[in-house]
Amino acid sequence: MPEPVRNKCAIVVSEELPVGLAANAASVLSITLGHRVDGLVGADVKDAGGVAHPGIIYMPIPILNAPREQIATIVQAAAEDDELFFVSFSALAQSCKTYDEYIDTMAATATADLDSVGVGLHGPQKRVNRLVGSLPLLR
Repeated sequence: MPEPVRNKCAIVVSEELPVGLAANAASVLSITLGHRVDGLVGADVKDAGGVAHPGIIYMPIPILNAPREQIATIVQAAAEDDELFFVSFSALAQSCKTYDEYIDTMAATATADLDSVGVGLHGPQKRVNRLVGSLPLLR
């Protein structure tokens, strides 16, 4: 009997980013994963006092780091894998002050010119591990 598919999330940010920008990249990628991957965020829960708390993600999301070149390789591999959902976060996005600026700047930028400073992944555990399993945790 085949092993059931277990899914995994992971976020990789550039080791070249200062801590504030790395945290920003990880948070943006986390929000997008939570929004785009159905069922990733669990149901609301109540504490012993009956106070409701919004649901949080039901699986761990390791925040890893890697050189930008390796992030670009991960983005390319994820784009070629139909079983993975990925979101790339570019230096361009991080440099924009408003979403309108981001829209306009992206419209004028070729895909090949986007410099990924982070990537969020979701998919079968083995496939995610193949791309990021050897990366260190962000510290």
